[in-house]
Amino acid sequence: MPILNKNNKKQVEKYNQFVRNHTGASFMQDLVWGKVKNNWSQEAVYLEEKGKITAAMMLLFEKISKTNTTLMYAPRGPVCDIYDIKTVEKLIQEAEPLAKKYNAFVLKLDPQVLYDDKLNQMYQEAGFKTSGKNPSPDTVIQPTHNMVLQIAGKTEDEILKSFSEKTRYNVRLSKRKGVTVRFSREEEDLKTFYEIYKITTVRDKIGCRPYEYFKRMLEAYDENHLRIYIAEHEGDKLSAAIATNFGKELFYVYGASSNEKRNLMPNYAMQWEMIKWGIETNCNTYNFGGLLSLNMDNGLYKFKVGFCGKDGVEEYIGEIDKVYKKGMYFMYTKGLPIMRRVNRKIRGLHTH
Repeated sequence: MPILNKNNKKQVEKYNQFVRNHTGASFMQDLVWGKVKNNWSQEAVYLEEKGKITAAMMLLFEKISKTNTTLMYAPRGPVCDIYDIKTVEKLIQEAEPLAKKYNAFVLKLDPQVLYDDKLNQMYQEAGFKTSGKNPSPDTVIQPTHNMVLQIAGKTEDEILKSFSEKTRYNVRLSKRKGVTVRFSREEEDLKTFYEIYKITTVRDKIGCRPYEYFKRMLEAYDENHLRIYIAEHEGDKLSAAIATNFGKELFYVYGASSNEKRNLMPNYAMQWEMIKWGIETNCNTYNFGGLLSLNMDNGLYKFKVGFCGKDGVEEYIGEIDKVYKKGMYFMYTKGLPIMRRVNRKIRGLHTH
């Protein structure tokens, strides 16, 4: 059966092994991501040849408020060669019964693959709608620009030397001033992360996820795939982060910093320790996550570019949409940016 039977433990394990051993697969395509996103329904489809899985796609379904339709979404999927459009189309065909079952108006793919005009055109000519080059962040689910550090085959010294002079100085200063960094899987440390995270969301005027969301993340991924990092100084918890190790990529998923002792540069020490986890486990890349601005006036961009340089910016192909219901798709694509802009304004007002 091309639709994964989640009650068949043997087949689920086979599916998991394929995704977890596929270089370039995102942690968001692991079946356990569905446990984290528990307000979405979850399914999965795959292709098989001679008893071996050759392509896979984990799908999430979100009911659209005040309609009887759903958004069908393969976060950072599918898990296959996105240039092999015939394979992608076969996967989508296997998902057709699910599109009907959940009354989906669209299937969204957003593989973590570099933007390419030819690839974009190929999907457009095949009848897909694409977000194209450099779309507004308000129009896509995942950021299309990420800051990525290449670490494959490099030593700690080589990587440290690749940082900007100021970033190297801050990493060393933090250590010299007595900042220590440790990693954990304990819920007590998750609570510490969350307290610092709440401070960060208020300061930076960003949305705040509930604690239960992060608890589900901790429970879903094992010690090989997820860690909590805490930066401390003389008993004070200064910074915290959640990182995943998946598909040869170390991903800085969530970060948080307090308003105390910022002159000790704890964020630099914490990033360096997470990068070292990637080196130890032979990852190819360390992903600093999404960028909403590519301007040095933006503090987050300036921080990340110190580790990677401007060449570290990767632009992904964005969203590739298989549209099932044109009217609903039109309303969704026009309404989503407006809703996001309104939410940002509301958050800004609430922080004053």
